This record gives sequence, structure tokens and C-alpha cells, in this order.
Amino acid sequence: MTDSIMSKAATMEIPINSNGDTGTLPEDDSLEQDLQQVMVSGPNLNETSIVSGGYGGTAEGIIPTSSIKGSNMHHSSSSSSMTADEATRGVAVEKLETMKKWGLNTYKCTKQMISERFGRGSRTVDLELEAQIEVLRDTKRKYENVLRLARALTNHFYNMVQTQHALGDTFADLSQKSPELRDEFGYNAETQKLLCKNGETLLGAINFFVSSINTLVNKTMEDTLMTIKMYENARLEFDAYRSDLEELSLGPRDAVAMARIDAAQQQYQVQKDKYERLRSDVIIKLKFLEENKVKVMHKQLLLFHNAISAYFAGNQQQLEQTLKQFNIKLRPPGADKPSWLEEQ
Repeated sequence: MTDSIMSKAATMEIPINSNGDTGTLPEDDSLEQDLQQVMVSGPNLNETSIVSGGYGGTAEGIIPTSSIKGSNMHHSSSSSSMTADEATRGVAVEKLETMKKWGLNTYKCTKQMISERFGRGSRTVDLELEAQIEVLRDTKRKYENVLRLARALTNHFYNMVQTQHALGDTFADLSQKSPELRDEFGYNAETQKLLCKNGETLLGAINFFVSSINTLVNKTMEDTLMTIKMYENARLEFDAYRSDLEELSLGPRDAVAMARIDAAQQQYQVQKDKYERLRSDVIIKLKFLEENKVKVMHKQLLLFHNAISAYFAGNQQQLEQTLKQFNIKLRPPGADKPSWLEEQ
């Protein structure tokens, strides 16, 4: 009788969950818990055993799998396989968590952006800083126009210098082949050569001007605007988490709600710190950009004025002195080869 009871007891089904514990899984687990459980749960192969002898067998009938022949080799292979599996599962869980955070953050920011656009949401406003940012954007547009016009001037003037170069060569050739007009062609050839030389000097000054404006606009100002873009994104995230915290604070105050409020408060504080840090960075960069812009433009505008004035006044000495004053070394077109003037 006793054996019959023991046999029945041994054959009874005991419900277990995926972790090997008795009981049933809660029915209200979230999707994240289910996915994580699938990733991390599974049998521990090191603890697997084979039962020998029947359902009611004694402890002596249990044979650990590590005692099977070739156990050392199988155990080592199993351990390395488990390590690789655990690493893979860990990476998968980490990616899942990253995707979840990204999706949640994107949802909150999109919701905040739409609310602001339709006038239903509030936004953090720094009137003084936003005015400075708008001034910078307007200044960049105007400087880009100056850069475009300066490049156009460089191209046109370069073509003129090349035309003077060709015209001087033609006059010099005709001077040799037309004895009756040798002097007249010779004077004009010398004049075109002088104009070409001064033109190349002026081109050096204009190219330096264009290069400096390009650096100011497309590197210095652009770097500040990139920081401003990061600041604006941080402002949007900050307002999104602030609005989320305000909505939760107006809801019920049970244990679950309080836990969510605490989590939202922590996230809000993180976003607030990020927003304030980037705001400080923008203020500092705007200040240094303004100082740098004034310094650079003061030098470049003085160079541009002096070089243009000296060229059109025909003052070759003053033009060359201007380039020396600003430490500009001439690199005329075809700098790899000697200028045609140097070949004369």
C-alpha cells in the first residue's frame, strides 16, 4: 500500500515556470518582462541530472551528467557554449533596453513637438538667448552672401587677369613683327604686364579675404550652430519629460503611480541637467564667437579696403606693402610653375 502511494506521488505533475520554480506565471506581466524572461531563462546545463531506476528511485540512482564518459571534455565544451550563449543573451537584452528607451524618448519628444506646434503644450523660453541665436543665424546668412559675392569677384577678376596676360603676350608678339608700330605695341605690352602683375597681387589679397570669411562662416559659426541645435533638442526633451511629470502628478497617488512619479522625477532631473549644461555652452560659445568675429572682420575688411584702393590707384608699392602687412604670401594660379612674369 505504501509503495502504491509513493508511486502515485512520484508520478504526479508538478507545474513549474521557466525558471524551474513551482507555481504559475503571472498573467499581467508586461511585454518587456516576457521578452527578458525568454532571453535570460533556460536550464542550467551544469545542474542537469539523469534519473536512473524508475519514478520512486532512491538518491543512489541519480547519475550526474558530468559522470558520463568523456565528462571532462563534454563539461568544458558545455561551459564554453554556455558562456557564449549568456553573452549573446546579454547583448540581446541590452539592445532591447536601448530600443525601448529610444522609442519612449522619441514618442515623448514627438508628442511635445506636436503639442507646441498646435499651441496646446507649453515650452521653456529664454527670450534673451533666443534673440541672440536669431541674430547669429541672420548674421550667418548675410556673411554667406558676402562670401558668395567675394568668390564671384575673385572669379571675374581672375578671368580679367588672364585676359590681360594673353593681351600682353599678343602685343609683345606684334611689337616684334610690326616694325612700324613697334613702340606703340611695346608700350601697351608693358602696361598689360604691369596690370597683370598688380592683378595677381590683388588676387592674393582677395583669396586670403575669401578664405578667412569661409573659415568664419562654415567652421566657426557652424560649430556654434551645431551646439545650438543640440541645445534645442535638449530643450524639447526637457519639456517633454516635464510635461510627462506634470501629467503623472495630476493622476492617482497609489503605490504604482508613486513609483512612476519617482521614475519620471529622476528622468526629468537628468534632462534638466542636460538642458542647463548645453544652455551654458551656447552662451559661452556665442560670447567667444562675437569676439572672434569682430577681431577677424576688422583685419579682413582693412586688408580688403587697402588692397582694392592701392590697386585701382595704381600704387604698386602700397599694394605690395599691404600684403606684407598682413603676412600674405602670393600663390598665383599655377603656383607649381613659375609665373609668366618670372620667365621674362
